[in-house]
Amino acid sequence: VLSCHPDGPSVIENGAYAGKTLREYLEAEGKAVLGKNGAKFTDFPILTKLIDARDNLSIQVHPDNAYAQKYENQYGKTEMWYIMDAAPDAFLYFGFEHEIGREEFERRIREDDLLPVLHQAPVHKGDVFFIEAGTLHAIGKNILLAEIQQNSNVTYRVYDYGRVGKDGKKRELHIEKALDVTNCRRAEEDTHCYPHVASCPYFTVDHLVLDGKTMKKICGEVGEDSFLSILFLSGEGEISCAQASFSYRKGESYFLPAGSGSFAIEGECDALITTLPA
Repeated sequence: VLSCHPDGPSVIENGAYAGKTLREYLEAEGKAVLGKNGAKFTDFPILTKLIDARDNLSIQVHPDNAYAQKYENQYGKTEMWYIMDAAPDAFLYFGFEHEIGREEFERRIREDDLLPVLHQAPVHKGDVFFIEAGTLHAIGKNILLAEIQQNSNVTYRVYDYGRVGKDGKKRELHIEKALDVTNCRRAEEDTHCYPHVASCPYFTVDHLVLDGKTMKKICGEVGEDSFLSILFLSGEGEISCAQASFSYRKGESYFLPAGSGSFAIEGECDALITTLPA
Protein backbone atom coordinates (compact mmCIF):
# COMPACT_ATOMS: atom_id res chain seq x y z
CA VAL A 1 0.00 0.00 0.00
CA LEU A 2 2.88 2.36 0.83
CA SER A 3 6.31 1.03 0.00
CA CYS A 4 9.74 2.05 -1.25
CA HIS A 5 11.11 -1.45 -0.83
CA PRO A 6 12.51 -3.10 -3.99
CA ASP A 7 10.36 -6.18 -3.35
CA GLY A 8 7.14 -4.20 -3.86
CA PRO A 9 7.37 -0.48 -4.68
CA SER A 10 4.21 1.62 -4.57
CA VAL A 11 3.04 3.47 -7.68
CA ILE A 12 1.49 6.92 -7.28
CA GLU A 13 -2.03 7.17 -8.70
CA ASN A 14 -2.68 10.92 -8.75
CA GLY A 15 -1.06 14.33 -8.58
CA ALA A 16 2.01 15.59 -10.43
CA TYR A 17 3.85 12.26 -10.01
CA ALA A 18 1.05 9.95 -11.16
CA GLY A 19 2.52 6.80 -12.67
CA LYS A 20 5.84 7.19 -10.87
CA THR A 21 6.97 4.98 -8.01
CA LEU A 22 7.18 6.39 -4.51
CA ARG A 23 10.96 6.03 -4.69
CA GLU A 24 11.10 8.08 -7.91
CA TYR A 25 9.05 10.78 -6.20
CA LEU A 26 11.40 10.85 -3.21
CA GLU A 27 14.48 10.98 -5.44
CA ALA A 28 13.00 13.97 -7.27
CA GLU A 29 11.76 15.89 -4.23
CA GLY A 30 14.47 14.99 -1.72
CA LYS A 31 14.33 14.04 1.95
CA ALA A 32 12.61 17.31 2.88
CA VAL A 33 9.23 15.64 2.19
CA LEU A 34 9.92 13.28 5.12
CA GLY A 35 10.21 16.20 7.53
CA LYS A 36 12.76 17.07 10.19
CA ASN A 37 12.09 13.80 12.00
CA GLY A 38 13.06 11.88 8.88
CA ALA A 39 16.59 13.29 8.72
CA LYS A 40 17.94 10.46 10.89
CA PHE A 41 16.85 7.77 8.42
CA THR A 42 19.05 6.78 5.47
CA ASP A 43 16.08 5.38 3.51
CA PHE A 44 12.31 5.80 3.52
CA PRO A 45 11.55 4.61 7.07
CA ILE A 46 8.17 2.84 6.94
CA LEU A 47 6.15 0.36 4.93
CA THR A 48 2.41 -0.24 5.17
CA LYS A 49 0.42 -3.13 3.75
CA LEU A 50 -2.77 -5.13 4.04
CA ILE A 51 -2.58 -8.87 4.75
CA ASP A 52 -5.51 -11.21 4.08
CA ALA A 53 -4.48 -14.51 5.66
CA ARG A 54 -6.59 -17.37 4.28
CA ASP A 55 -4.28 -19.94 5.94
CA ASN A 56 -1.90 -19.98 8.89
CA LEU A 57 1.25 -18.06 8.02
CA SER A 58 4.71 -19.26 9.06
CA ILE A 59 6.15 -18.75 12.54
CA GLN A 60 8.86 -16.12 12.12
CA VAL A 61 10.96 -13.42 13.73
CA HIS A 62 12.61 -10.19 12.55
CA PRO A 63 15.95 -8.76 13.71
CA ASP A 64 16.54 -5.32 15.17
CA ASN A 65 18.41 -2.54 13.38
CA ALA A 66 21.85 -3.44 14.70
CA TYR A 67 21.68 -7.08 13.58
CA ALA A 68 19.91 -6.41 10.27
CA GLN A 69 22.27 -3.64 9.21
CA LYS A 70 25.32 -5.75 10.10
CA TYR A 71 24.24 -8.97 8.39
CA GLU A 72 21.48 -8.05 5.89
CA ASN A 73 22.24 -4.44 4.85
CA GLN A 74 18.64 -3.46 5.67
CA TYR A 75 16.70 -1.94 8.53
CA GLY A 76 15.44 -4.21 11.26
CA LYS A 77 11.72 -4.79 11.48
CA THR A 78 9.47 -3.64 14.28
CA GLU A 79 5.82 -3.63 13.25
CA MET A 80 2.25 -3.18 14.42
CA TRP A 81 -0.94 -4.95 13.38
CA TYR A 82 -4.45 -3.52 13.35
CA ILE A 83 -7.11 -6.21 13.00
CA MET A 84 -9.62 -5.17 10.32
CA ASP A 85 -11.68 -8.36 10.39
CA ALA A 86 -11.39 -11.88 11.77
CA ALA A 87 -13.35 -15.11 12.03
CA PRO A 88 -14.90 -15.78 15.48
CA ASP A 89 -12.27 -18.40 16.33
CA ALA A 90 -9.29 -16.60 14.79
CA PHE A 91 -6.01 -16.28 16.67
CA LEU A 92 -2.39 -15.39 16.13
CA TYR A 93 0.87 -16.39 17.76
CA PHE A 94 2.67 -13.69 19.72
CA GLY A 95 5.79 -14.50 21.71
CA PHE A 96 6.05 -17.31 24.24
CA GLU A 97 3.59 -18.52 26.87
CA HIS A 98 6.47 -18.60 29.35
CA GLU A 99 10.20 -17.92 29.16
CA ILE A 100 12.31 -20.68 27.66
CA GLY A 101 16.04 -21.11 27.16
CA ARG A 102 17.95 -20.96 23.90
CA GLU A 103 18.64 -24.71 24.02
CA GLU A 104 14.96 -25.60 24.41
CA PHE A 105 14.04 -23.14 21.66
CA GLU A 106 16.50 -24.75 19.24
CA ARG A 107 15.41 -28.27 20.16
CA ARG A 108 11.74 -27.49 19.63
CA ILE A 109 12.46 -25.93 16.22
CA ARG A 110 14.41 -28.97 15.07
CA GLU A 111 11.78 -31.39 16.45
CA ASP A 112 8.79 -29.45 15.00
CA ASP A 113 7.47 -29.02 18.54
CA LEU A 114 7.38 -25.22 18.81
CA LEU A 115 3.63 -24.50 18.89
CA PRO A 116 2.95 -25.79 22.45
CA VAL A 117 5.14 -23.08 24.03
CA LEU A 118 3.92 -20.13 21.93
CA HIS A 119 1.42 -17.60 23.25
CA GLN A 120 -1.85 -17.96 21.34
CA ALA A 121 -3.79 -14.69 21.30
CA PRO A 122 -7.44 -14.55 20.19
CA VAL A 123 -8.16 -11.64 17.85
CA HIS A 124 -11.16 -9.43 17.21
CA LYS A 125 -11.87 -6.52 14.90
CA GLY A 126 -10.17 -3.41 16.25
CA ASP A 127 -7.44 -5.21 18.21
CA VAL A 128 -3.89 -3.87 18.00
CA PHE A 129 -0.67 -5.85 18.38
CA PHE A 130 2.78 -4.27 18.62
CA ILE A 131 5.43 -6.68 17.35
CA GLU A 132 8.84 -5.47 18.46
CA ALA A 133 11.89 -6.80 16.63
CA GLY A 134 12.91 -10.10 18.22
CA THR A 135 9.33 -11.20 18.97
CA LEU A 136 8.37 -14.58 17.52
CA HIS A 137 4.99 -14.27 15.79
CA ALA A 138 2.61 -15.55 13.13
CA ILE A 139 -0.74 -14.51 11.68
CA GLY A 140 -3.41 -17.19 11.89
CA LYS A 141 -5.91 -18.05 9.19
CA ASN A 142 -9.05 -16.00 8.49
CA ILE A 143 -7.57 -12.69 9.62
CA LEU A 144 -7.50 -9.42 7.65
CA LEU A 145 -5.12 -6.85 9.07
CA ALA A 146 -3.23 -3.67 8.34
CA GLU A 147 0.50 -3.77 9.03
CA ILE A 148 2.69 -0.74 9.61
CA GLN A 149 6.37 -1.57 9.91
CA GLN A 150 9.91 -0.47 9.37
CA ASN A 151 10.94 -0.51 5.73
CA SER A 152 12.46 -3.99 5.74
CA ASN A 153 11.82 -7.46 4.42
CA VAL A 154 14.23 -9.40 6.65
CA THR A 155 12.41 -12.47 7.97
CA TYR A 156 13.73 -15.56 9.72
CA ARG A 157 11.32 -18.50 9.49
CA VAL A 158 11.35 -21.20 12.20
CA TYR A 159 8.19 -23.23 11.51
CA ASP A 160 5.91 -23.62 8.48
CA TYR A 161 3.51 -26.48 9.28
CA GLY A 162 5.47 -28.91 7.12
CA ARG A 163 4.39 -27.22 3.89
CA VAL A 164 6.38 -27.74 0.70
CA GLY A 165 7.13 -25.45 -2.22
CA LYS A 166 6.64 -26.04 -5.94
CA ASP A 167 9.87 -28.03 -5.95
CA GLY A 168 8.38 -30.52 -3.48
CA LYS A 169 10.79 -29.52 -0.72
CA LYS A 170 9.99 -27.98 2.64
CA ARG A 171 10.49 -24.22 2.80
CA GLU A 172 13.83 -23.08 4.19
CA LEU A 173 14.14 -22.40 7.91
CA HIS A 174 16.59 -19.82 9.27
CA ILE A 175 17.40 -21.47 12.58
CA GLU A 176 20.79 -19.99 13.47
CA LYS A 177 19.81 -16.40 12.73
CA ALA A 178 16.50 -16.84 14.56
CA LEU A 179 18.39 -18.12 17.59
CA ASP A 180 20.58 -15.00 17.46
CA VAL A 181 17.71 -12.49 17.48
CA THR A 182 14.68 -14.05 19.22
CA ASN A 183 13.55 -12.76 22.61
CA CYS A 184 12.50 -15.92 24.47
CA ARG A 185 10.71 -14.19 27.34
CA ARG A 186 6.98 -14.38 28.07
CA ALA A 187 4.77 -12.34 25.71
CA GLU A 188 3.61 -8.89 26.83
CA GLU A 189 0.63 -7.63 24.83
CA ASP A 190 0.02 -4.29 26.60
CA THR A 191 2.35 -1.69 25.09
CA HIS A 192 1.00 1.41 26.93
CA CYS A 193 0.98 3.69 23.89
CA TYR A 194 -1.99 5.88 24.92
CA PRO A 195 -3.13 8.15 23.34
CA HIS A 196 -1.60 6.57 20.24
CA VAL A 197 -2.47 3.20 18.71
CA ALA A 198 1.26 2.45 18.50
CA SER A 199 4.40 4.43 19.22
CA CYS A 200 8.08 3.53 18.91
CA PRO A 201 11.29 5.20 17.68
CA TYR A 202 10.38 4.36 14.06
CA PHE A 203 6.72 5.41 13.74
CA THR A 204 3.70 6.74 15.60
CA VAL A 205 0.23 5.53 14.60
CA ASP A 206 -3.10 7.17 15.44
CA HIS A 207 -6.63 5.94 14.74
CA LEU A 208 -9.19 8.15 13.00
CA VAL A 209 -12.91 7.35 12.90
CA LEU A 210 -15.46 9.52 11.06
CA ASP A 211 -19.03 8.23 11.34
CA GLY A 212 -20.38 10.51 8.61
CA LYS A 213 -22.96 11.92 11.03
CA THR A 214 -21.91 13.54 14.30
CA MET A 215 -18.27 13.35 13.21
CA LYS A 216 -17.94 13.77 9.46
CA LYS A 217 -14.94 16.05 8.97
CA ILE A 218 -11.52 16.55 10.53
CA CYS A 219 -9.05 19.31 9.77
CA GLY A 220 -5.38 19.40 10.61
CA GLU A 221 -1.95 20.69 9.71
CA VAL A 222 0.97 18.86 8.13
CA GLY A 223 3.91 20.61 9.75
CA GLU A 224 7.63 20.54 9.05
CA ASP A 225 8.38 17.72 11.51
CA SER A 226 6.88 14.78 9.62
CA PHE A 227 4.83 13.62 6.67
CA LEU A 228 1.42 12.01 7.19
CA SER A 229 0.67 8.56 5.79
CA ILE A 230 -3.06 7.86 5.85
CA LEU A 231 -4.35 4.33 5.28
CA PHE A 232 -8.12 4.06 4.83
CA LEU A 233 -9.38 0.81 6.36
CA SER A 234 -13.01 1.39 5.41
CA GLY A 235 -15.43 3.97 4.07
CA GLU A 236 -15.23 6.64 1.40
CA GLY A 237 -15.10 10.40 1.13
CA GLU A 238 -12.78 13.23 0.17
CA ILE A 239 -9.32 14.27 1.29
CA SER A 240 -7.89 17.70 0.50
CA CYS A 241 -4.44 19.20 0.98
CA ALA A 242 -2.31 21.85 -0.73
CA GLN A 243 -5.27 23.15 -2.78
CA ALA A 244 -5.96 19.70 -4.26
CA SER A 245 -8.82 17.32 -3.48
CA PHE A 246 -9.16 13.59 -4.11
CA SER A 247 -11.75 10.96 -3.34
CA TYR A 248 -10.70 8.03 -1.15
CA ARG A 249 -12.06 4.54 -0.53
CA LYS A 250 -11.20 1.44 1.47
CA GLY A 251 -7.68 0.12 0.99
CA GLU A 252 -6.18 3.34 -0.38
CA SER A 253 -3.20 5.15 1.09
CA TYR A 254 -2.38 8.86 0.90
CA PHE A 255 1.03 10.43 1.50
CA LEU A 256 0.99 14.08 2.59
CA PRO A 257 4.54 15.53 2.48
CA ALA A 258 5.96 17.40 5.45
CA GLY A 259 5.18 21.09 5.24
CA SER A 260 2.04 20.59 3.14
CA GLY A 261 0.01 22.81 5.43
CA SER A 262 -3.71 22.46 6.08
CA PHE A 263 -5.55 19.27 5.22
CA ALA A 264 -9.08 17.96 5.67
CA ILE A 265 -10.73 14.54 5.56
CA GLU A 266 -14.48 14.31 5.02
CA GLY A 267 -16.94 11.45 4.80
CA GLU A 268 -17.26 8.19 6.68
CA CYS A 269 -14.07 6.28 7.35
CA ASP A 270 -11.87 4.23 9.60
CA ALA A 271 -8.20 5.13 9.06
CA LEU A 272 -4.70 4.83 10.47
CA ILE A 273 -2.47 7.91 10.38
CA THR A 274 1.27 7.35 10.61
CA THR A 275 3.91 9.97 11.38
CA LEU A 276 7.60 9.94 12.32
CA PRO A 277 8.45 10.66 15.97
CA ALA A 278 11.11 13.14 17.03
